[in-house]
Amino acid sequence: MEIYHLSATELAKKIKSKEVSSKELTQMYIDRIEKLDGDINSVVVKMFERALQDAEKADIALNKGEDLGPLHGIPMTIKESYAIEGQKTTWGNEAFKENTAKSDGLAVRRFREAGAHFMGKTNVPLDLADFQSFNSIYGTTNNPWNLEKIPGGSSGGSAAALAAGFTGLEAGSDIGGSIRNPAHFCGVYGHKPTHGIIPQTGHELISNVPDSDLSVCGPLARSAEDLKCALDIMAGPAEREATGWKLQLPEPSFKSLKELKVAVWATDEVAPVSNEIEERTTQVGETLAKLGAKVSFDARPNFDTTFAHANYQLLLQSVMAAGMGDEERAKIQKMVEELDESQMTSDAAVLGDKTALFEAASARGAVLSHANWLKANYQREKLKIAWKEFFEEWDILLCPQMAVTAFEHDQRKFSERTLMVNNQEQPYFQQIFWSGIIVNSYLPSTVFPTGPSSDGLPIGVQAVSGAFQDYKTIEFSRLIAEEIGGYTAPPNYV
Repeated sequence: MEIYHLSATELAKKIKSKEVSSKELTQMYIDRIEKLDGDINSVVVKMFERALQDAEKADIALNKGEDLGPLHGIPMTIKESYAIEGQKTTWGNEAFKENTAKSDGLAVRRFREAGAHFMGKTNVPLDLADFQSFNSIYGTTNNPWNLEKIPGGSSGGSAAALAAGFTGLEAGSDIGGSIRNPAHFCGVYGHKPTHGIIPQTGHELISNVPDSDLSVCGPLARSAEDLKCALDIMAGPAEREATGWKLQLPEPSFKSLKELKVAVWATDEVAPVSNEIEERTTQVGETLAKLGAKVSFDARPNFDTTFAHANYQLLLQSVMAAGMGDEERAKIQKMVEELDESQMTSDAAVLGDKTALFEAASARGAVLSHANWLKANYQREKLKIAWKEFFEEWDILLCPQMAVTAFEHDQRKFSERTLMVNNQEQPYFQQIFWSGIIVNSYLPSTVFPTGPSSDGLPIGVQAVSGAFQDYKTIEFSRLIAEEIGGYTAPPNYV
């Protein structure tokens, strides 16, 4: 494997052993971006001059015997939505086209303190709200496995840059799979951490905004080892909270895969996945069983999946509505007023039509009053308890990330988009089910590559565990790579 496709932890070792200098590595990545990124359009904000200066400083420090940290001299990129001093942070929104950060955000500072430096920022969809990554400011990002396909979203530029070998490491954000679905589509690793363990400070358009419900920041990488390294750098309380608490995630209690109890949830009638993705998820479970792990293909948490998804939709739309203008809110309010009483219920047993329930949840959630939000949050607590009980019996849950592999660009209105799954048309945002049930209960999830599909596109699978068991899902992803393989470079970008 060429040096630019190595993991960040491997690259750091090469820099510290002086096998390669930070400046040489940084220039190598810059050259690849300038030569090859035109067709992909992943690195949309370029900071090449500053990156080379920082790389030279890292080399000087090393020659003096100084160790800048675990990422000494590593050149990286980061999602456009993170603040970097002097650089635009727009979230792909024209209204913020001239929004320039006055200082580095917290995650950026922590990566710098760990020895890394930044070559640029990677593309996102408008307002970070799509499975695809395109906007009117920076254009469309393509998948390096097939330029006609999407790279995922909203951290699509992050995953595409990693897969193509344009950067050593990346970080994104996730409220509906925005770290995990790009990892799946592009064949890299992505970790959605337990909610609250990584501060969101510096990942916002307006400063001094409190961390939102559901949303998290987290790493993307070419190896599970890199995920753990980046998580350790990013996680921990912000300065104000650090006065009173510290983070201490439990270490994984297993040394091999055969020690684990694994449940496999390969598809669901609420959001059926393609036959090939169902089979691949099942195959990973069968591999574990052959290794001696206890594996169940029937174990499920004790809740109704339709209700769980509707509850997530309610809470998600509350978060999304916070960024709406008055005119948009009024439009949604009118939709809600036109719903009849049966559609306004949050009880899945009363409303049997799943599609109607999803639509009612989306419309109603956008204008949830605080009282109704509290009711929805109370219902979520029941889901959290069900998950806790489930993970008292099972170490890991394996499930799909998306119903399909990377699909062709579709930039029509959301209401006009659908996806074909097993020759059946599905609503576009039905795909959020597999991300949402994990997000809603604040659980950690690591997406890891399992190899290409029959059409040559990557398939990623989620490894999920109980709250704060982030190291467990990451370590599982490291060990399973030894059995089924990990990251491989797209054929045209080796």
